[in-house]
Amino acid sequence: MLETAQEVLAGEEAWVVGGAGRDELLGRELLDIDIACHEPERAARAYAKRSGGAPFPLSERHGAWRVALADSRTVDFTPLRDGIEPDLATRDFTINAIARPLAGGEAVDPFGGRADLEAKRLRAVGEGVFRDDPLRLLRAVRLEDELDLRLDAETERLVREHAVLVAEPAGERILGELRRLSPGGYHRLDDLGLLEPLGGRIDDRLDRVDSADYRLVAIFGERLRRFPVSNELRGYARSLLSAEQPADDSPREIFRFRRATEPWTLEALAFVGAQELSDRVLQARVSDPDEPLLRGDELGLPPGPEIGRMLAQIEEERAAGTIVTKEEALEYARRHAGAVREDS
Repeated sequence: MLETAQEVLAGEEAWVVGGAGRDELLGRELLDIDIACHEPERAARAYAKRSGGAPFPLSERHGAWRVALADSRTVDFTPLRDGIEPDLATRDFTINAIARPLAGGEAVDPFGGRADLEAKRLRAVGEGVFRDDPLRLLRAVRLEDELDLRLDAETERLVREHAVLVAEPAGERILGELRRLSPGGYHRLDDLGLLEPLGGRIDDRLDRVDSADYRLVAIFGERLRRFPVSNELRGYARSLLSAEQPADDSPREIFRFRRATEPWTLEALAFVGAQELSDRVLQARVSDPDEPLLRGDELGLPPGPEIGRMLAQIEEERAAGTIVTKEEALEYARRHAGAVREDS
């Protein structure tokens, strides 16, 4: 990605800034790049033409542009108006306020970000960083969590002082930060007073499944609906929150639990504290028949919800082992509905 940017901006003043510069120093793989230059739109369009990516304005207000690449990586081009040091002064943390010339050369580090990285310290560039963008409150915890850093005393004081602002950013931005937190990150949010204003609370089920979606449900429960979550996550949350622990490990109970929670049955078992039944669920999945014993049109019932209920009952009996053949399924239907075609 850097080579293409160097070709596009050859001979121009341009700097690698933000997380890319930090990650280079840490030896981490560069997933996204942020480049400060004088003409972001022109640079983005030229980069997109060479890379096959899609350019679009990231912020019309600030003049930033982004190129989305096919492998989900991104390259951002931000305006460089008054030189690199004034640009770095607008950054959030000192470790993100390091810049190096895109063409190569010595890094510019006016706030001591390199020393903070070496000391595993996360320090705000200035007192106004959280007022300027309250999302930085969550980013502070996420960076601590991901990079094994620790807030310095003054920055921690600022976080606690501005915690009331944490719910102000758009829900999509908040979710973007929350999804990247580990269980320890959520505990840190709680410790800093950032979790309660978001509607969350620490739950002892938090670390039972290593999944960002699971952690969101464990932390926010029904209150997750206040965020703009996808329909899939909404269904996932509903499945976990409505799950009831199976009465026992019988095939019938496992079938009922699966019917209510698939495809998230294993996560639901963890949520209700019944992880010991995971093997039974896996065995049941392997044993699932390829075809149902009966089709709805073989029941001889008038169209309506009764057909679905009857088919579900038959599949439950099949899972429990009381029905094996199609004839037994028809007999069950006759006894319980009394209206199956005799010639089925």
